[in-house]
Amino acid sequence: MSEEKYKRPSWDEYFMEVANAISKRATCDRGRSGCVIAKDRQILVTGYVGSPKGLPHCDDVGHQMKKMMHEDGSVTQHCVRTVHAEQNAICQAARKGISIEGATLYCRMTPCRTCAMLIINCGISRVVCEKKYHAGEESEKMFASVGIKLEYVEEEVLKYSDQ
Repeated sequence: MSEEKYKRPSWDEYFMEVANAISKRATCDRGRSGCVIAKDRQILVTGYVGSPKGLPHCDDVGHQMKKMMHEDGSVTQHCVRTVHAEQNAICQAARKGISIEGATLYCRMTPCRTCAMLIINCGISRVVCEKKYHAGEESEKMFASVGIKLEYVEEEVLKYSDQ
């Protein structure tokens, strides 16, 4: 009987595993997501989906849904009670005075438009997503136009069931 030799995860695999572990702290069951921002093989900050400090969580009081009408006439619903994992990680860096310029951000899916704008302005140079977000095309274009490298672990597209 032969034993298979242990294979250490790559740095990207390792940081994505950490992001998935962090997502277990999320307080919105629509999108339990976590984020890691790392540089030089070191975790700088983390974040997960949750309400702003002192405000109620979706898991406790329900979702705060808002409808959004798009240019093509389609309407989608979004929970606006929570702060995204990427936003919380960026806020953590700001609170702690940690520079994230030139870092890599690891997250569950393509960042939304607002998160993408924050990522761009923070100077993050690379984004690694586990999967694609069904409404991530605009973020993909913004990253490409400013030279932020965007990579996907899987090509699967995530879509919320109540969109």
